[in-house]
Amino acid sequence: MANHGLIIGINQYQRLKPLKCAKQDAVEMARYCRDEINFEEVFLFTDESDPITAPNGSQQETKPTYTNLMAFLHDFFESQRLETGDNFWFFFSGHGLRHQGQDYLVPSEGHPTLIEQTTISLNYVTQRLRRCGADNIILFLDACRNENDFSNKSVGWQTQQGVITIASCSPTEESYEIPELQQGSFTYSLLEALRIQGENNCATVERLCNRLRERIPEINRQHNKPPQTLHSIVEPHYKNHLILLPKQAKTPDIELLRVEALELEVEGKLEEARQLMRRVLALDTTRPKYWQHYDRINRKLAQQPVPPSPKTEPTNRESAKTITETPKPASPPEIELKSAKGIDYRNLEDLLKRKQWKEADEETANVMRQAANRTEDGWLREEDIDNFPCEDLRTIDQLWVKYSGGRFGFSVQAKIYRDLGGTREYNDEVWKAFGDRVEWRENNKWLSYIDNIRYRQDPLYNFSPLLTPMKKKMIEREIPQGYLPFFVASSWREIINEQIAISPCNPLFLPNKMGVCLFSRVETCKYNMKVRDVISECVGWVREA
Repeated sequence: MANHGLIIGINQYQRLKPLKCAKQDAVEMARYCRDEINFEEVFLFTDESDPITAPNGSQQETKPTYTNLMAFLHDFFESQRLETGDNFWFFFSGHGLRHQGQDYLVPSEGHPTLIEQTTISLNYVTQRLRRCGADNIILFLDACRNENDFSNKSVGWQTQQGVITIASCSPTEESYEIPELQQGSFTYSLLEALRIQGENNCATVERLCNRLRERIPEINRQHNKPPQTLHSIVEPHYKNHLILLPKQAKTPDIELLRVEALELEVEGKLEEARQLMRRVLALDTTRPKYWQHYDRINRKLAQQPVPPSPKTEPTNRESAKTITETPKPASPPEIELKSAKGIDYRNLEDLLKRKQWKEADEETANVMRQAANRTEDGWLREEDIDNFPCEDLRTIDQLWVKYSGGRFGFSVQAKIYRDLGGTREYNDEVWKAFGDRVEWRENNKWLSYIDNIRYRQDPLYNFSPLLTPMKKKMIEREIPQGYLPFFVASSWREIINEQIAISPCNPLFLPNKMGVCLFSRVETCKYNMKVRDVISECVGWVREA
């Protein structure tokens, strides 16, 4: 398990305001990677960095110009250099921007009006990095500078498939340099966190992000700077438990990785499960159960059917046409309407089948109150969510996911929340970002159920049978992913607004905290169900043996 890094810091810009600390940010980050955690390779690009040797043996300049950076990304990632289990860290400190929905990093000669010709798309960067062979790419981005001349300063909002993105500030904020520290507050806090030893170390992605969410605002307050909140997107979500610093990993950290591998195994994502188990074994080779898990996953992979090979059908003596047999897509499996409380979910399923989203949303709230024995009270408390029966939550969620084609459901919402950096601990900025993403907020205000424009003003919302299939798709596409179910969350806020709720929680934060509780319950139930399934499968194998 090897670590490699590309580290870029730019102070001097030809057409933009210069920065004071970006170069030092990069130098300190490179020094940490080389000297303290012993990276195999560190490529440093700053205003004054030394040349490096290109794959063809020539010397390549490392001044962070557009030409030099593009040449490096092309030459060094043209072929696979690393292996499964390796990590690649990409660090950028400098100017960045968002243009037409895409994130861009600005080289030293970047031009404010020639964006596509003189800046580098973050999509392109990640595409090249993924070619290196490492199965974990981590982006550290401090590219939302308050000295920026661009009108849109937000970088790091765009999800990079299969990549961990840790950005210096939230989409509506800017990042700040601290002259007294000779560094930006993000990089200073990042290096400080990575150096923590002992029980409170930041060896995993999740602990590192949690630490930075606390520390960066603290540093800014101490130096009279405006608020700045870490923004992270972890894709896929299980990489929250990725171990960045193996020497500081604790047994619970390794166990979390093992459990994630078991979940992936149950989901049928065997190659990803094997990659995680390799990481587990690289950290601890002494536990027989780790080897048993790894061997079992390998056996399953070996038993998978071989993809259909192309067949040739001769058409004449000179040529033949290739026919590839493509299997027909399997229809979604039937969902068993299980309930630990004897709840009848047939009406909910019928409404979802007919895509009557509004009625299905209200029915969801109704059956959840029944399952929690809160029908008379009309709303759910925090303890009701924390103890909501997993069997029922899973049934409700599976129905939403199936009949919305994966667009709606509590698990879909929970994933969006996690990708934005959400945890069990409530964070107001993350919760607002979630509300913005699923459009539960408009103009910085939370929507109530009555005020929701889709329900109040869209007569076509429930897809009248008279609509053409194309029109139905157009309307459905306007509804953002994760938008539904909405009624359960909005009803908490309605209760607070009417001042009829009594709760140990702070009333002002009850809807927010309840949403966090619900997503946490989704994760807890998912973990319990999948581990139970794995245990059952293992018991079956033991009996067969």
